[in-house]
Amino acid sequence: MTSKKERRDKSHLPRFFTLEMLMFTLTVLSGFVLLGSLLQPTFNTPVIVLAGIAFTSSLVLVSRLLMDPDSVRARQTDSMLKLASQTLACMKEGLDIDSAQKVCDLLLPSTGAIAVAITDEEQILGYAGADREASPPGSAVRTQATRLAIEDGQMRILPTPEDIGFPTKSANIKAAIIVPLSVGGRAAGTLKFYYRKATHISEAQKSIAEGFGTLLSTQMAASALEQQTKLATRMELKALQSQINPHFLFNTINTIASLVRTDPEKARILLREFAVFYRRTLEDSADLILFSREIEQTLRYFSFEVARFGEDRVGIEVEVDPEVEDMLVPPFLIQPLVENAVRHALPSTGKLDIEVVGKAQGEDVRVYVRDNGVGMSKETCESILNPKSTTGLGIAVGNVSDRIKGHFGPDASMQVESQPGVGTTVTLTLRCP
Repeated sequence: MTSKKERRDKSHLPRFFTLEMLMFTLTVLSGFVLLGSLLQPTFNTPVIVLAGIAFTSSLVLVSRLLMDPDSVRARQTDSMLKLASQTLACMKEGLDIDSAQKVCDLLLPSTGAIAVAITDEEQILGYAGADREASPPGSAVRTQATRLAIEDGQMRILPTPEDIGFPTKSANIKAAIIVPLSVGGRAAGTLKFYYRKATHISEAQKSIAEGFGTLLSTQMAASALEQQTKLATRMELKALQSQINPHFLFNTINTIASLVRTDPEKARILLREFAVFYRRTLEDSADLILFSREIEQTLRYFSFEVARFGEDRVGIEVEVDPEVEDMLVPPFLIQPLVENAVRHALPSTGKLDIEVVGKAQGEDVRVYVRDNGVGMSKETCESILNPKSTTGLGIAVGNVSDRIKGHFGPDASMQVESQPGVGTTVTLTLRCP
């Protein structure tokens, strides 16, 4: 008996299979019919005419579909997103010789390069492709160009072997792109693409190299933060962990990938917004930011959830006084509360509406994050405000509470009110220092 999962998977076959492959199949079948009819001793004119029309029409449609710019871009974007997802999966535990080699093996067949390498500041971590025997993982960095890229953190396009600077001449490698992998504002390694000719370095190759350099840098930064858990304060660590969430990352990539074929323009917009969201997440990890910037980041996050669940399932409204927008606050103040509402308050049916309100009231500022979700019991509300809470919801709420008190003083407070089946309201009281 077919399971529900199998039926669901079959109902979501990609458009490429159901359209382009269908037309290709019709082309082949009509071609065989036409050829068979022509080889018969006696011609069946109606069959030949019909087969000829079907063959010609199918061939034209297949060519049109495969050469359509939107279709081509959609397939390219889909391929890059899948490759990005596989690359991130290899780096779940950080970048070392094993994971770097897996990443190089993944990237090589998907680019025009003849070799791909990853290094840290001192040694080669991974190498795939031409001249691999000369650059085994674990050996020292060989080229001056790599050392310079690590030193100044600048991407390099190297059109000649002399620019690359191998200690011994390579018969295969004549050009390269070197992208620094930056963590915490400094280059911690490089991603390198080698080419047989300088003319093989197109704008597309540059974009691919730069894009994957940014992706690896981001994941390295996330891994570095994870490794520093015991050295970070509870409030800093949990704020960053709530943002750099592997489940959220993969869900977002899968959502964008599913839109590539159904709505390529929307997929491109979400992809750009996702890059901005992730960059802002890392940039905002330490300093105070404008409240308006926190709202922008929250809405940017929420756009991915709308793309994932649909406008009929989640919605958000924001009402913030102008003077509240201009105040400085710790980052990750509102977005974790909205994220938790989506994760924990979304009902099984119907729509989850979230409202964010910021009001100046005398010397205080009150911020409300309300939802009409499933709600919580009184006991659950009390437990998530307990400093010893270890649940995901308790960590995020406690983290926000810790940071507002750390910045605004002991008079700052957080209150959580909720009723099962009615919804939840989180109230932040901020006193301007």
